[in-house]
Parts: sequence; structure tokens; C-alpha cells
Amino acid sequence: MTVKTAELVMAIILALCSIGLMMKSAELNITWIEGRGPGSGAWPFWLSGGMLLCCLMTLYRWVRRITPESRNTDLYMTRETVVIVGTSAGAILFLLAATHLIGIYFSLMLFLLFYIKYVGRHSWALTMALTIGIPVFIFCLFEWALKIPLPKSITEPLFYPIYDLMYS
Repeated sequence: MTVKTAELVMAIILALCSIGLMMKSAELNITWIEGRGPGSGAWPFWLSGGMLLCCLMTLYRWVRRITPESRNTDLYMTRETVVIVGTSAGAILFLLAATHLIGIYFSLMLFLLFYIKYVGRHSWALTMALTIGIPVFIFCLFEWALKIPLPKSITEPLFYPIYDLMYS
């Protein structure tokens, strides 16, 4: 697929998604409600309308060959790009599957370890600092500050001593 073909395909796909979102939003109230403000479907409807307008402008510019992308016949994704995107997608799928099995914090640690060390090729010091620091920060933010528990699955008993400190 070339760059110009990719631009055309994405503009069409996003335009269709915009139309779908507008139709779904129109099932709700998209008008102004006296004394209350916009109806519950107003913001999604008009944001989708704005996205549709941008897609139509992209299509217009593509047809007229105005942008460099609309004239570019180079490959959209090289083999190296496909490998890195595939690796990233696989790592994210692992993160999602592992979250169900071992909880978000330990699966996030495994994801970060793999991604920072093996994909990013960073030092062990930086890798370990981020692999431990980011989940600890997320735990403190969600569990402690916002009081929003995240899934822990079978690892939840490991958090009981921390809960005792937090809530005593």
C-alpha cells in the first residue's frame, strides 16, 4: 500500500465511523434543553460532525493532489515498520491478557520490562527504575489518591498489607 492509498483509505474509514457516531448520537437528544444546556447526544454528535468535516477536507485535498501525501507513491509501511508495530501490538495484547490472569500491576511490570529493555534497548538501571516506578506511581494515583481499585486478579492478597497501611 502506498502513502497516498493509505491516506485515502483512512479518510474513508474515519468518515464512515463519523457518520455512524453521528447516527448513534442522534438517537439521544442533540438539541439545547432549556434551563439545562445541551442534550446528552449533542457533544458526541457535533464532535463526530467535526471529524467528518476533516475527513471530507482530506478527501478533497487527496482528489486535488494538494498535499505531498496525496502524491506520494512510496510504501506506507516498510518491513521494519511492520515488525515494530507487530511487536508493539503483540506486547499490548499480552498486557491485556495478563491483566486478566495476574492483575494490572504485575502484567504492567512484565510489559515495561520487555518493552523498555528489549524493544527500547535501554540500560538495566533505567529499565528497572521505570519497571518498578511506573506501577508504583499508578497504584498510588488510582488506589490511594483517587480510591479507584484496578484489577489485581490472583495477586490481590499481596496487596492486603498495603491496604492495612493505607486504611488504618
